[in-house]
Amino acid sequence: MGVDRWITCAWAVFRKDLQVELRTRYALGAVLLFAVTTLVAVSAALSAATVKSEVKAALLWIILLFAALSGLARVFVREEEAGTAPLLRLSAPATAVYAGKLLFNIALVFAVESVSVPLFLVVLPPATVNCGLLFGVLILGGVGLAGSSTFVAALIAQASSGRSALFFIVAFPILLPLVLIAVQATVGAFDSIPTHNVQAQSALGLLALYSLVMTTVSFLLFEYIWHD
Repeated sequence: MGVDRWITCAWAVFRKDLQVELRTRYALGAVLLFAVTTLVAVSAALSAATVKSEVKAALLWIILLFAALSGLARVFVREEEAGTAPLLRLSAPATAVYAGKLLFNIALVFAVESVSVPLFLVVLPPATVNCGLLFGVLILGGVGLAGSSTFVAALIAQASSGRSALFFIVAFPILLPLVLIAVQATVGAFDSIPTHNVQAQSALGLLALYSLVMTTVSFLLFEYIWHD
């Protein structure tokens, strides 16, 4: 199959998922509701406390992680429930399907970040914000989160029951290194301590490496999972 045909298939998968989501608003509604509710609860509980930048960075990524995971798990489950997975297997190459699903999940993660992060900065404002560093962390962390979650979603899609619980069980150990690195990088964006800034630059490189490795491995292994 030519490159043009592959790109067309991947884009068609992305557009289909986007149209379904805009029509139902299931995933986006779930993740935004979780993120906003959690932010309000956290800000109310910590309103009178002095919170260190390390704690704020950890809270931000915990909120982003669980908000995103509440919607990312359904990207392949929806195909199995609707009975469209066999048709998708016949009409598009496996890597194009993964690319389309990955693009949709990246868009979903970025949508969550675009709402959650500004709201977080308002309700729990850090001492300082390095916008360039924070933007880089969110981009790389979001891509890594979407790439790993898309692959795990494909793994658990054909399970007969308990898909949501199985998704979290499988995804957590895979995503834990990503979250730890992202928290370390975000600490440097939330204060001006030189040591934290140096660590943040190193963590940013690790985030890029994690995203590249996980996405590459997912592309290589997806075809075996998709056609199993």
